[in-house]
Amino acid sequence: MPTLAIVGAGPGMGLAIARTFGSRGFDVALLARTPQKLDDLVARLGKEGITAAAFPADVMDRASLTAALEAARARFGSIDVLEYSPAPHSPVPGFTTATPSESDADNLQPQIEYTFYGAVTAARAVLPAMREAGAGTLLFTTGGGSIHPVPMFGNVNAAAGALRNWVLNLHNELAGSGIYAAHIAINTWLGEGGPEGIPSATPEQVAPLYWDLYERRDQAEAVFNG
Repeated sequence: MPTLAIVGAGPGMGLAIARTFGSRGFDVALLARTPQKLDDLVARLGKEGITAAAFPADVMDRASLTAALEAARARFGSIDVLEYSPAPHSPVPGFTTATPSESDADNLQPQIEYTFYGAVTAARAVLPAMREAGAGTLLFTTGGGSIHPVPMFGNVNAAAGALRNWVLNLHNELAGSGIYAAHIAINTWLGEGGPEGIPSATPEQVAPLYWDLYERRDQAEAVFNG
């Protein structure tokens, strides 16, 4: 069976994407910081007939992320699709938001480590085997601020914008190689309780977009606007 690896797996988008691919014959490797959360997701997917396994890793610890992806490949035999979408649902040391004029090296660096360097590390961990196979898919998720920045998230949007630029260029580099890379910007609030006037959506509404990109393989970027 093909294998999907989700970096930043959680009970929202991660679970919805796992179900979308798992229901279509994929095994699922789940990576996140919290072992208990991963074990809960593995159990939930198992009850639905989806084979999944947990690989604890911290995206800000590049060695642990690389080791977890290598362990996932050893467990399942290959990683055919990588999806990168960590989201800090619990406090992350050093994380603050800042407007563009308030941004400095101290509040930008953690965002860059988390959003951009983590994605690059994950890609480099799986690309050699994909190149050898001549096939693979790399999907990277950011918020809508990577395209339409919002002042209150100046440092967050800057890191996401860097990731977006890199993914679009990776897509160009890999053209014709059999490996497909794409960026997904979720330009809505996920779940309930969002700010007034901001459109919202459920993870289950967004997740089919990932399968559509995987199947079509004809665009470098997709934006979910709700």
